[in-house]
Order: sequence, then structure tokens, then C-alpha cells
Amino acid sequence: MRYSGIGGQAVMEGVMMKNQEKYAVAVRKPDQEIVVETSVYEGIVKNKKIRNMPILRGVFSFIESLTLGMKTLTFSASFFEEEEEEAPKKHREKKERRALTEEERERREKRQESAMMGGTVALSVVLAVAIFMILPYYISVFFQRFIASQTVIALLEGVVRLAIFIGYVAAISLMPDIRRVYMYHGAEHKCINCIEHGLDLTVENVRGSSRQHKRCGTSFLLIVMLISIVFFMFIRVDNGVLRLVLRILLIPVIAGVSYEFIRLAGRSDNAFVNILSKPGLWLQKLTTREPDDAMIEVGIASVEAVFDWKAYVDEIRQNEK
Repeated sequence: MRYSGIGGQAVMEGVMMKNQEKYAVAVRKPDQEIVVETSVYEGIVKNKKIRNMPILRGVFSFIESLTLGMKTLTFSASFFEEEEEEAPKKHREKKERRALTEEERERREKRQESAMMGGTVALSVVLAVAIFMILPYYISVFFQRFIASQTVIALLEGVVRLAIFIGYVAAISLMPDIRRVYMYHGAEHKCINCIEHGLDLTVENVRGSSRQHKRCGTSFLLIVMLISIVFFMFIRVDNGVLRLVLRILLIPVIAGVSYEFIRLAGRSDNAFVNILSKPGLWLQKLTTREPDDAMIEVGIASVEAVFDWKAYVDEIRQNEK
């Protein structure tokens, strides 16, 4: 398998693919038409020396993935709003457009979109920290009444964190809408695996490709959970408030270290790295589902909008000769 550099995510009834700064969102509309929108996302840090620094690049990548993910999800969801909600909205917008110039309207829409994205990302981060960091810590504090060993307490906190995370992933997979998102997630992985194994990007070849991939965000989050156990086992303070503060302050560091592992795994076929990647691949059996051919077509459309897979596959074949 050869590293392609492309990655993506599933959105509502679609797939987003990103290649360097360029990304595309392909969505199958209710009338079955596939709409593809391409754009450029340069990231939060423009200086390449800074954004490519180990550990820091993982922090930047995590924030950028959240921001772009929310933006593309919002775009895909816009095709599936209720008709009764859409009509009065369009009527209001039509009246507003009469009072605004084109330039003023574009500026206002961009400000509104930026504010909404910023608020959504901030709320998501706060909820994630509260559920996956703070809650497990306080559960472990309760057990300090019965367990004297701080090492055991740290392990218990990590196990609780893992249980909450895996339980959350499993629970939302029961929702019909999320199940379809997981199917598109499978289509995304299968498309990338198809071309990275030197196969033409066709529905038939994609269908036969694996739906697990070592560079998946699911694997990244699991690695975050596991590495946090190691960090909190060895970084100890007596003050309870300071322990909680340290858990929050160390999140960017843990995310950065986790990113470095995922980055290495995606570029390596080393046997040891492959073994360490197994838990993430196992967890992806929950967060991906086998897509149907129509979903695969959407994934292919998204890839083709940002990536010249034919030249890439030809290069792989030339190198194998």
C-alpha cells in the first residue's frame, strides 16, 4: 500500500475528500443527483514551518478537522431541510435580498457562517472535554475511597474513558441516520484503499476494498484515549484541582502525540506499527458499514474532484515493474 495524501470524512448523504488545501464535498440529493462542491481550506496557520512542526501539526490538524468537518456537514445538511421550514425561510431571505446589495449580503452571510462554525466547534470541544476527560476523572475520584494505589486509579480512569467512548460510538450507531453516515464513512475508506492499492477507481474495485484504514479519525480518537492513560499514570500531582487542570492542559499535547502515531501508521507497513494499529481498525467495524453502489459513486465523485487518481495509479504500476 502506498500513501496517497488524501483523506476525508462522511457527511449527510455524502463524502468529503481533502487533498492538501483543496477539498470537495459530494452529496446525493433527494432527487438522486450527485452535487459536488470544491473549495480551498488553507488552515488556521499559514506559516508552513510552524504548521509542519511535530506535535504542533497534530494540534493544528485536529482543530482544522473539526472546523472543516462542521462546515461540510452543514453544507450537506442544507439539501435535506424540511420543505415547510424552507418555504418561509426563502420568503424571508427574498425580502431581505431586496434591501441588501449583493456585496453586503455576501459579507453578512460569511460573518454568520463564521460565527456559527466558531460557536459549534467551541461547544463541541467543551462537551468532548467534559464527557471524555472530566467525567472519567471524577468517577475515578469516587473510587479513591476504596483504592489506595494511584496507578490503579489512573488505569481505572482510562478504562472508564474508553468505556464511555466506545459506548457512545456503539449507541449512536443504532440511529438510522448515523447508520447511513457510517455507510458513507465506509465508502470513503474503501475509495482511498482502492487507489492506494493501485486499483482503478471503479465501483467494482471499490466494493472489493477494505472499509478499514489506519489514518481514520476513529483510530486517532482511540489512540488519544490510550495515550492519555500513559500520560496520567506518570504525570501526578497531589492537589485534586491541579490534577483536573493538568488533564485539560495536556489535551493538545496528547492530541499531537496521537497524530504523530496515526501519521506514521498511514505511511508505514512496519509489522510492529500494524499491530499497534489493530485496535483502531477493530473499532472502525463500529464506525463504518458496507456502502451500497450508489454511496460508492458519491465517494468516487468526491475523490475525482480533488485527486488525479489515474496518474497516481499509473505511477504505482510503473514502480512495481
